[in-house]
Amino acid sequence: MKPGRRALGIAASDRDQRSHLAGAVVRADRAVDGFVFGTCTVGGSDATVAVCDMFDRLDREDLGYLFLSGIAPAWFNLLDLHAIHDHTGLATLSVSFEASPGLADAIRDAFASDDTIADRLATYRAQPARRELSVNDDTVFVRSVGLEADEADAVVRAYTPTGGRPEPLRVARLAARAVAVERDRCA
Repeated sequence: MKPGRRALGIAASDRDQRSHLAGAVVRADRAVDGFVFGTCTVGGSDATVAVCDMFDRLDREDLGYLFLSGIAPAWFNLLDLHAIHDHTGLATLSVSFEASPGLADAIRDAFASDDTIADRLATYRAQPARRELSVNDDTVFVRSVGLEADEADAVVRAYTPTGGRPEPLRVARLAARAVAVERDRCA
């Protein structure tokens, strides 16, 4: 991987009814090269649109990859990786950090409306399968669109110099938390 190759990592920090999203542009050599911010609704269905809007506002043509922290930020506000990939044209990777039996039962338990449950389950089931990946001494779980599994694994490892969290997601997570805390303080 070329050291100057850039990835956009997007992570969320939930506060009340809004989830604060931060996007960090990070080169493979760990240099941070830009930020973008957005919000989506906790428990809503606007996370995919929010990510696409952040990409559009960033207006960068030098990105090669889009890392997303998980698939369900903001309390089951599901990301549609295929729609994000189609919109951005970037190889899209969702990385999560905990083993899980999946979200289907949790979605059924979290919502009362049959239509809401059906819509979220349809989005969830349409996503690529989650694969376990060993990175350094940690285990992460990866879904990808626009890359073969072995290519996606190599990209995750290339952007993860230490630990198990890819650098674009580590920086985005820090920024999302800082924005959420600052907005709480100013409210």
